Amino acid sequence: MLAVVLAAGLSFPARAADLTVSAAASLTNAFKDLAPLFEAANPGHKVQLNFAASGALLQQIAKGAPVDVFASADQETMNQAQSQNLVLSGKSRNFASNALVVIVPSGSGSGSGSGSGSGSAGSQTLKAIGELSQPAYARVAIGLPASVPVGRYTKSVLEGAGHWAALAPKMIGANNVRQALDYVARGEVDAGFVYATDAALMPDKVKVALVVPTATPILYPVAPIAASRNAALAQRFVDFLLAPQAQAVLAKYGFGRP
Repeated sequence: MLAVVLAAGLSFPARAADLTVSAAASLTNAFKDLAPLFEAANPGHKVQLNFAASGALLQQIAKGAPVDVFASADQETMNQAQSQNLVLSGKSRNFASNALVVIVPSGSGSGSGSGSGSGSAGSQTLKAIGELSQPAYARVAIGLPASVPVGRYTKSVLEGAGHWAALAPKMIGANNVRQALDYVARGEVDAGFVYATDAALMPDKVKVALVVPTATPILYPVAPIAASRNAALAQRFVDFLLAPQAQAVLAKYGFGRP
């Protein structure tokens, strides 16, 4: 009788699994292209994507959110995930790189939509981050450093250059890098710090004023979640991100190689 039951069980196909990937907001467009490619290579499986600031995603995972893969925009957040044993030890891999830039609204005379600025920010050339202290730049968007990696990179650069204290009163906090991008695109601020890949998404609404060197390279690590019920599939997705096909998609959106 047991043999009959086992035989019956073997006649059913393996149950398809949904793979939940929590990824940094700056990866949104690239990962929306990558998901169907992974599904095509792994028939029967679906990829569910969840985007937010890396710090917010870490909090979700720590609270038990059913996630299989975590892709962060910085190593610091991944280190926190490792220290809390939320990701598999030794399985984190860098899969992309990026650059920090200062953007301003496109078009001449495009200043703060709030009317707080001089209205001349868009008509002058920004040559150094210290010039953001000028009256023309009354409002500057920055990701919240406590939870948004681009905000941490920005704060590190500004502190290193001695400009943090002067610019802090002008800062408009953003919950993720895409929100900072939107603030600039809508002309609600005079400038903002985002990744180069985000700036490239709205060339008609924002322009890159400065490329800002960072002391720490901007690298994106990814790792399978320790509590994942789809461990093998999660590892397959991590490996997929390093494969030529996925790297080509990331390059299309402006990401560099790790």
